[in-house]
Amino acid sequence: MAETAAGQPDVQNQAKRERASRVPFWRSIRVKYALTYLLVVAAIIIVMNTYPLIMVEDMVFSSKAASLRRQALVIGSALSVSETLTRESVGQTMALLEEVQATRVLVADREGRILYDNSTLDDRTGDYALMGEVVAALGGRDVWRLEYRDGAFRSRAAVPVVYRGEVLGCVYLYEYDSGQADILLSIQNTLRNISIVICLVAAVLALLFSEALTRSAGRLLAAIRRLQGGEYEHRAVIRGGDEMAQLAGEFNQMAERLQTTEEARRRFVSDASHELKTPLASIRLLTDSILQNDSVDMDTVREFVSDIGDESDRLTRISERLLTLTRLDAGAEREREPVELGAVAARVADMLLPLAEAGGITLTRELEPACALLANEDDLYQVAFNLIENAIKYNVPGGRVDVSVSRQEGKVVLAVADTGVGIPEDDLPRIFDRFYRVDKARSRERGGTGLGLSIARETARLHNGDITVEPNPAGRGSIFFAEFPALTEEGGGRG
Repeated sequence: MAETAAGQPDVQNQAKRERASRVPFWRSIRVKYALTYLLVVAAIIIVMNTYPLIMVEDMVFSSKAASLRRQALVIGSALSVSETLTRESVGQTMALLEEVQATRVLVADREGRILYDNSTLDDRTGDYALMGEVVAALGGRDVWRLEYRDGAFRSRAAVPVVYRGEVLGCVYLYEYDSGQADILLSIQNTLRNISIVICLVAAVLALLFSEALTRSAGRLLAAIRRLQGGEYEHRAVIRGGDEMAQLAGEFNQMAERLQTTEEARRRFVSDASHELKTPLASIRLLTDSILQNDSVDMDTVREFVSDIGDESDRLTRISERLLTLTRLDAGAEREREPVELGAVAARVADMLLPLAEAGGITLTRELEPACALLANEDDLYQVAFNLIENAIKYNVPGGRVDVSVSRQEGKVVLAVADTGVGIPEDDLPRIFDRFYRVDKARSRERGGTGLGLSIARETARLHNGDITVEPNPAGRGSIFFAEFPALTEEGGGRG
């Protein structure tokens, strides 16, 4: 019941956060994508329904203007053979001409009186032609006007009839064409029907595409929220090869790194707590033994106090190495200078020679000259010290430790080989993990903290190097290799 009561507020809070982070529908990516898609389609449809019609209209207008103007010029040329225009002369001339394609033909004299009208419905012969085109033509200008209105093309043209530079009258043509207008209307209806189909298809596709896009984005957003809630093992599943799939892949890689980091952090905290708790428990036990036993003799007290001092030293070593790891994790920039790795290894060997002699260990060295690199000397000393000290501590009585420094293919290599008990093959991948020890009981007995190799490798990597380990080819023990970019002739290092 207590767990249910405690978990219920968390569920409610999570639901509130989801509701608070929910995007309004009209501001969602789905709506924006669909509207953008539809606007593009609408713009294409508008162009498709206007540009072709305008082009067809222009073509029809140009054709009709040329045709009417040509007919008007032919009639005007035929009438300009005499000095005057009369009904008889105009009628005779028009009878001789081939059939005119215009709907209506009018011929007016210089005063604007109609001399000829071929209309069978509204013959206006004898009336005055009160039309703007006629007035302009009598003024000596060629005129034509075209328009599309009420489902038909209406074309008008007027040209003057000139004899020896004098305007005798004019010819006026009018054409009413509903056939080509029907063709234009049919094209317009066809385009409209196609546009309706395109709009429907575009709307469906917009919904499908926006749904697919937002579904991928929703899955990624849900995965981010679960990761934010501490579910580092969760992965976003988005198939395909588009940018969303690539983004999901990057997210999964980030989640995997976070999961690894979190697992390492928890393991590190657990191991550090355990390692710190052990010496503290020993100190507490020893002090309680002294305080609660009134009859304890001074020799026992001294022995207990000496053990307390040893545990305090161990606690100090763990704390110092934890601080060293913290500084390494921070990645602070080091002051670097050319350093001879052989000279550093020689100093470390001299420092640890008494320890080796105390354990009956033979310590040899083979140090080549000209093995310089660009690094911090104290850091190199720390690496060499950890490797050589471990080789001595975890050796067998009468064993040996061989230290060598050489230059190989642009690298300087520190090799530390021992003839100890060796490292089991299953433990090799983990020996550089923090607090990991192959033989915990023996490590504690020899004052080990399980941090030395971790510090050595992190320090080496800080200087673009690395540390690896292999079984000793001699048959017993292990050999550690610390490799660093060699100092180039120009004074720089490879990195």
